[in-house]
Amino acid sequence: MVALLLVRYGELALKSPPVRREFEGALRRNILDQFVRDGLPGRIRSDRGHLYVESDDGARGANLVRRVFGVTSVSMVEDVASDPAVITARLLELSDRRLQPGIRFAVRARRTGQHSFTSQQLAGDIGGAVLDRFADRGLKVDLEHPEVELFVEVRGPRTYLYFDRFVGPGGLPLGVAGRLVALVDGPRGALGTFLMMKRGCRVALVVLPEGEPFVRETLARFDPTAQVTRSTADVESWTPTLARLAEDVHADGVVLPIAVEEYSRFGSQWGNRVLFSPTVGLSDEEVSERWRSVVALVS
Repeated sequence: MVALLLVRYGELALKSPPVRREFEGALRRNILDQFVRDGLPGRIRSDRGHLYVESDDGARGANLVRRVFGVTSVSMVEDVASDPAVITARLLELSDRRLQPGIRFAVRARRTGQHSFTSQQLAGDIGGAVLDRFADRGLKVDLEHPEVELFVEVRGPRTYLYFDRFVGPGGLPLGVAGRLVALVDGPRGALGTFLMMKRGCRVALVVLPEGEPFVRETLARFDPTAQVTRSTADVESWTPTLARLAEDVHADGVVLPIAVEEYSRFGSQWGNRVLFSPTVGLSDEEVSERWRSVVALVS
């Protein structure tokens, strides 16, 4: 059975129509890259503000989509006609196993387009139907801190029902903001690289031995096409390696995990290329905390 994934993006929707079309095209290509690399068939369609991915494996597909920069969240959904009776009947069927006795729940309804009902009316009617259908379970409505949320997203003639949102990295799609090279020597270098990738930059990597796990287990999952060059930790080795890679890929800038006082040492070595150090203002503890949130996106 083919699963349907509802894919949301954030910043892209704020761009002008021509830029939004360009960025959405990059987002679609990046999603398909993930599917191709993983060997999972996938098909994409779109409407204003969302993408829809059809996959033979919903859970596996959702894990791939949530690694794509530009994606804010993804949900496995079921679509039905935008008729209140149809919506309610199907949601009651889908909710049966999730609504355990005594549980607190909420209905979250959103609507786009012209319909004979409002979002608030739809949510109230569905909530009442849930309480009636499962009256023997002692369910309670709790809009502030529910244990289960029933999501209903009405978009024109079709409505999408789901229970979970899997968070993505957000930001901009890879490839819309230039090319960089980066040194990955551990969590600080890996986080700096991630932050620049999140702004839409394609990043070629020079990886020191200490940085290998961070690339293999995390960064490579966000960009399976990233060019990786390995080097020793000796500064006389990685510096020329990074410089050569910058020339090879025609990089616009260099990303280094350096402190403010090191700019005078490394800042003049890259010609006209911009030097970035995204983590320069973060303590080691802050770097570790942020990196854990990055790892959670691919775990």
